[in-house]
Amino acid sequence: MAIIGTVAAEVFIPLAAMIGIMFAVFQWYVVARVPIHSHAGEDGGGKGEREKESEGEEEEDGVDYRHVEARCAEIQEAISIGARSFLVTEYKYLAVFMVGFALVIFVSLGSVRRFSTRPEPCAYDPSRLCRPAVANAAFTTVAFLLGALTSVLSGYLGMRVATFANARTALEARRGGVGRAFAVAFRSGAAMGFLLASSALLVLFAAINLFWLYYGDDWAGLYESITGYGLGGSSMALFGRVGGGIYTKAADVGADLVGKVERNIPEDDPRNPAVIADNVGDNVGDIAGMGSDLFGSYAESSCAALFVASISSFGAEHDFAAMMYPLLVSAAGIVACAATTLVATDAGEVKGVDEVAPTLKRQILASTVLMTGAVAAVSFLALPRSFTLFDFGDYKLVKNWHLFICVSAGLWAGLVIGYVTEYFTSNAYRPVQAVANSCRTGAATNVIFGLAVGYKSVIVPILAIATAIYASFRLAAMYGIAMAALGMLSTIATGLTIDAYGPISDNAGGIAEMAGMPRRVRERTDALDAAGNTTAAIGKGFAIGSAALVSLALFGAYVSRSGIRTVNVVSPRVFVGLLVGAMLPYWFSAMTMRSVGSAALKMVEEVRRQFNDIPGLADGLAAPDYATCVKISTDASLREMVAPGALVMLSPLVAGTLFGVEALAGLLAGALVSGVQVAISASNSGGAWDNAKKYIEAGATEDARALGPKGSDAHKAAVIGDTIGDPLKDTSGPSLNILIKLMAVEALVFAPFFAAHGGIVFNHL
Repeated sequence: MAIIGTVAAEVFIPLAAMIGIMFAVFQWYVVARVPIHSHAGEDGGGKGEREKESEGEEEEDGVDYRHVEARCAEIQEAISIGARSFLVTEYKYLAVFMVGFALVIFVSLGSVRRFSTRPEPCAYDPSRLCRPAVANAAFTTVAFLLGALTSVLSGYLGMRVATFANARTALEARRGGVGRAFAVAFRSGAAMGFLLASSALLVLFAAINLFWLYYGDDWAGLYESITGYGLGGSSMALFGRVGGGIYTKAADVGADLVGKVERNIPEDDPRNPAVIADNVGDNVGDIAGMGSDLFGSYAESSCAALFVASISSFGAEHDFAAMMYPLLVSAAGIVACAATTLVATDAGEVKGVDEVAPTLKRQILASTVLMTGAVAAVSFLALPRSFTLFDFGDYKLVKNWHLFICVSAGLWAGLVIGYVTEYFTSNAYRPVQAVANSCRTGAATNVIFGLAVGYKSVIVPILAIATAIYASFRLAAMYGIAMAALGMLSTIATGLTIDAYGPISDNAGGIAEMAGMPRRVRERTDALDAAGNTTAAIGKGFAIGSAALVSLALFGAYVSRSGIRTVNVVSPRVFVGLLVGAMLPYWFSAMTMRSVGSAALKMVEEVRRQFNDIPGLADGLAAPDYATCVKISTDASLREMVAPGALVMLSPLVAGTLFGVEALAGLLAGALVSGVQVAISASNSGGAWDNAKKYIEAGATEDARALGPKGSDAHKAAVIGDTIGDPLKDTSGPSLNILIKLMAVEALVFAPFFAAHGGIVFNHL
């Protein structure tokens, strides 16, 4: 038996979640104390010393700081309204989908036993009676709705935090320099990261305890029903990532092509009609979509681990503390990440531009080291010394230190992926600098070099994932792989913090430009944004790596639940599924890329029309029509997200129903192997192109200055490469990791239906 018992586990998990929520509220409170309008004075009657210095500094630049602050507030409000309006509209569409798909789940699973209300022999122990099939159908449906609602809430709250912080980051860059601006952006990211990670853990833990009231000792049925939670989370994440990605990239591409290439004006110039839509897109795509995405990964990895554990000796002996091991790891991760974050926000202050990126990197390393010790403690306290796990029809003897190695393998593989991603996407290293230098000969060579960087960046992450998979499977079968995935996500609070930091800094730079702040302020926000681009790429690397591990764990659970003893790749049914599954990521990418291109085309035409038709717009004497551009992005994203979403949601249903469980197993394996490669290369190519452009714009080195300045031929070539990379890194690439894990969790949820009624075509051939 484990050293800690049921009571300790029941207390520690919700306590850690509440600590995380309170920590998030604290970070938000500190950010909220940063004023938008400072002219009311800090000393009660007049201006405080800091404000007087700031006013004098701004007057030297000929800038009216009162007007700047008022303008910042207006822009922040416009971005917030646009983001909120889009998400509310999107969620109305998704509410219809949620209800419809919930009915599909209930009808499909209930029909396995003709909606019988009588107890059934347990799937893994026929000598015992378990809860009826109709109950499993009902509770899986409830779990699906709960996961979907939590995912939606995660995305919405993340967006609200980001839109609250962007103007404050810009103003702190003016008032206090890089250090204070970094602190605001980082604390805001922490507020989102800890709120999301803690609420996801708390909701899942509460759902398990509520379901327990009905299921009692039928743990296999309970945790089979809980898998609906992961399906709901990833379903919403898919539409959030695709819809938000199309929105942001349509606006971004339109703004760049007309503004920077044709009109030779700055990226966030207020004369550009697409600039507000571009900033709104950062929040609905990179914040709300990313938050839902990582929530889905966490929910799926937890559900996969819980389901596999429920049919092991944990489930047979009803060892609650050992059964809750996945949630205990996540709870320890929240505490470890909180300690790490306090070091960055309270133990020291960033004093210069060159300290921003190292500070963010230290967060990843410190949280990984601290979490390794926490995993060791949880493994030896919560798990018995030895136990058995289900292993494709057999039982495998496992020791508690085996699970420690599995979780640690995923944790450190994530760190490797993060550092490799940084190397290939940061302009501090040779790959991105080589991409920038290739712009000397035009856009074509820039595109060639960028593609090469993306392809090469796949090698080490795949080797790290493969090593973690092999070690984990040898030690603890599919449960080990599920725990490796959870290990990679155990520092999700820190991952979300540094990921959200990027779009917040990007928005801050846009607001500084639109509000007319001096050039030196924009240089500060550009430095924050450049580091944020790299951290966003690192966040995508974590998401893709964890998706590979999560999908494999879900695949194993699906194989067990559908009754397949071996997956034979030379079997015609499996091999056909394998080929089709490997094709799906390319089909999906083609749809999303075309959607971005179609929406961007309309945006480019609208921006050109306004510059041509609105007198004085190019000279700054007239205001652009921002609302029309926002509407173009909104309408396009809501319309274009349907087809890619339908492809992902329907593929497992069609394959399982028409061709059977073996063909579906091949489909999942093919999509996993193909999707991971395409996702990594697409995301890193896009990141390299983006930072190559910023490398030229910053002009921080002699080589960079030789390529610039803005508006030079080399810079225009870099902008074109960045424009090509935008939909790769922010739409197709991040969405592919949702594709592979969503298909896997959907197959697991519908496995009883496929096993009972699937294979209509092959069964008649």
